[in-house]
Amino acid sequence: MIKKLKYTHIPHFEERSFHFDHVKIYWNEQITFHEQKTWELSYIITGSGTRIIGDMIEPFSRNEIILIPPNIPHCWSFDELDADENGKIENITITFSDRFIEKCASTFSELDSYIKRIQQNTEAIAFGGNTLHELQYLLKAMTTQTEIDRLASLIKILALISSPENTNAVSKPIVEDKKTKRMQKILLYIMNNYQNPITLDEMAKLVDLDRSSFCIFFKKMVGKTFFSYLIEYRIEASCQMITKTNMTISEICYASGFKDVPYYNRIFKKIKNTTPTEYRNLQLAAAICP
Repeated sequence: MIKKLKYTHIPHFEERSFHFDHVKIYWNEQITFHEQKTWELSYIITGSGTRIIGDMIEPFSRNEIILIPPNIPHCWSFDELDADENGKIENITITFSDRFIEKCASTFSELDSYIKRIQQNTEAIAFGGNTLHELQYLLKAMTTQTEIDRLASLIKILALISSPENTNAVSKPIVEDKKTKRMQKILLYIMNNYQNPITLDEMAKLVDLDRSSFCIFFKKMVGKTFFSYLIEYRIEASCQMITKTNMTISEICYASGFKDVPYYNRIFKKIKNTTPTEYRNLQLAAAICP
C-alpha cells in the first residue's frame, strides 16, 4: 500500500559544496513531498512505484536517474511489492547549488559551456542510453570514494548531464504557482486514495472549486477528464499488482479501485490491448526469457 504523503520544505545547507547521500531504507521511509533551492540528481538503484515532479505523476522503476532543477516540488512513493527481501529500497542522491556550479565555471573555464546548458533546464529530465549507463557507473563508484574523489566524479557528471542527448522531460516548467499547487494537491489525493471510491464532489471540495469549475480546470491542465485520468491510473496500478503479486485478477480488480470485474476486464483491454490474464502471461514469459 502507498503511504500517505504530505508536503515539506527542505532547507539548504551551506557546509559543503555538494551533498552526496547513499541510502538503503525501508520502502515507506523515503522523504515526503518536498522542494529545495538546490539541484537534485536522483538515482533509483532498487525499488519502483509512483513519482510526482511538479504537476506530473508517473510510474518509475529501478535504474532511473532524474535531474530536478531548484524549487520544483517532488517525491517518490515506493511500492512495498518491489522492495528487497528485507523490505528496503536503495537510492543515491546528489544535491548541489547554482552557486557551486557557477564557482566551478568561473574557476575552470572548460566547464563554462556545460554549466550554462545545465542552468537552461527549467524542467526535470530523465536520462537514457549511454548517458544513463555512464551516470550509473560514476554514481555507484562515488559510494566508496573520498570527498575529493567524489568532487572529481561530480565534475564528470556535470559534463554528462549538460548534454541534451539521451534525455526526456519528466515535468513541466512551473509558471502558474497557484494552479500548480492545486494540481499537486489533486495528484497526491489520487495517489493516496485511488483504491477507494472517489467522487467529483470530494475532489472539487478538496481544491475549493465547484464541480463544473473543477472539471474544466482538470481537463485544461491534463488534457483529459478527471475520470478518464483516474481510470488510467487505476489500470497502471493494477498492472503493477498483476506483475508483482500472486493475487487473482478479481482481487486485483477490487484492490485497484474497480467495483466490477467484467467492467475492469473491458477497460483493461481497451487501454492495454490485451486482457489482464494475457498481460500476466506475457510478463511471466518475458521474465523467463528476457
